[in-house]
This record gives sequence, structure tokens and C-alpha cells, in this order.
Amino acid sequence: MIHWEKERKIMELKTVDLAVEQHGEGIPLVLLHGFPLNRRIWHPIVPLLEKKSRLILPDLRGFGESPQEVEEFSMRLLAADVLQLLDRLNIEKAVIAGHSMGGYVALEFAHAYPHRLKGLALVASQADADSPERRQARLITAREVRSRGIRYIAEGMPSKLSADAAIQTQLSQMISACSVPVVVAALKAMADRRDANPWLPEIQVPVLAITGGEDQLVPVEKAYSLIKLVNKGWVIEIPEAGHMPMMESPQKTADALFQLVCAANGC
Repeated sequence: MIHWEKERKIMELKTVDLAVEQHGEGIPLVLLHGFPLNRRIWHPIVPLLEKKSRLILPDLRGFGESPQEVEEFSMRLLAADVLQLLDRLNIEKAVIAGHSMGGYVALEFAHAYPHRLKGLALVASQADADSPERRQARLITAREVRSRGIRYIAEGMPSKLSADAAIQTQLSQMISACSVPVVVAALKAMADRRDANPWLPEIQVPVLAITGGEDQLVPVEKAYSLIKLVNKGWVIEIPEAGHMPMMESPQKTADALFQLVCAANGC
């Protein structure tokens, strides 16, 4: 069953309900948001791509307008949610683009369901697992959020994501809408995620890494190192962008994603 509410649908899948937007027609391009955000981060590129591709923007489990009750959480589980979404929409194969945490989900999808993948884009993301120091930092943040509330990251995190004040305001609003249990669960899941580098050579579809030259969280070197391990891939570096290239440089990000769509479909 599908419930219409304003500009998005609540889709009842087998094991989860997700808020999903769709725009345009043609080659399916699934856009997965990062942590602790929602599908609206992709809105700046929608008008640039909706006449070229079928855009599918879900709020991942627990985020945005998807129900916030979360009993379990892992990158593999979120990848399985994406598979259910493709099944629900009768999409055999799709190009999947993931931003930051969404990139971790996309990598798990590529590993578990390669037969459903046409192309893969990692936007401000990486294949490496957390270092011990980074893992510990996430767990400390989870503890602080649990004790001090969402405000702890809603106030401090946006400036690390983008230098643009207007974008920071939008990001703060998205973060403030998150629930404490979901944020804590997501932080732990990212801390526990697997190193994806071992299966990068197994990916048979085109792979694009989009990286921002001013990204404070994922250095540009991460994009180049992962692309060295895939069979067919390339990096597009956006010098003026930080961790949010789809919001900071929408035209360049849209052009890069459409380049991948074309490479994946021979157009």
C-alpha cells in the first residue's frame, strides 16, 4: 500500500516503511542521503536531472519522514531496505549514489546484490572502515547525544559539513528533526561497519567517486585510493565543495552523476 502525503509517498515494504520521492522518467538513479540528514539534501540537483533520469530519493530507515522506530540498524540492513524498495518499484537494476553514510550503504548493496546494480557513485564517502580513533570518537558522540540530546550535534556538526552559512542552517534543521535512538544506532552502525576495500575489485559496473576539495571529514585522497581498486572508475573533484557537494555545487554534482548514468547505460 502507498500513502500519499504532500510531495512524498510512504511506501510499505516487507520489513520497513520508507518515505520516498520520485521525479522524472528513464534510467533509475537512487540517491541515498548521509548521516544524520534526509533526502532533502538532494533537492538542489533534482531539477537538473529529472528530465534525464528517474530519480528515487528515499529517507533511510529512521531518518527524515520515514518512521523513527528503529529496533536494529546496520549498513547491511539499510542495503536490504534499498533492495526492497527496488522490488516494490519493479526496478530490475539501478544506478545507486550514496552520500557519506549513504555511500557505506551503497557499497554494501554492491557487495550483496551485484545483479541489481547498474552503476555506483560514492559522494563524499570512502571504502575504509573506521580507524580505532574514529570509531571511539563515534561512540563518544553517541554517548553525548544520548545524555545531552540531538542539540549536541545539531549545533556543532553543520559547520564541519559546509562552510556556507545558509546550507549550515538547512543542515541544522534536518539534524534537529532526528530522534536520539536513531542517531545513536546509526553512529554505532557506522563505527562497526566493514572495510569495503576487499570487494571493490569484484564490482563490475562503473564506479564514480565525487569528492569536495574542502571536505573536512573525508579527504580527497580517500576517493582516489578506492578508485584504484575498481575495474572501471574515475574521480571527479569539486575544488570549492566541502562535504555537501550536491548542495554546494549542484550543477557540477548533477553533471558528474549523469556522466555515470550514461557510462552505465551506454548513452
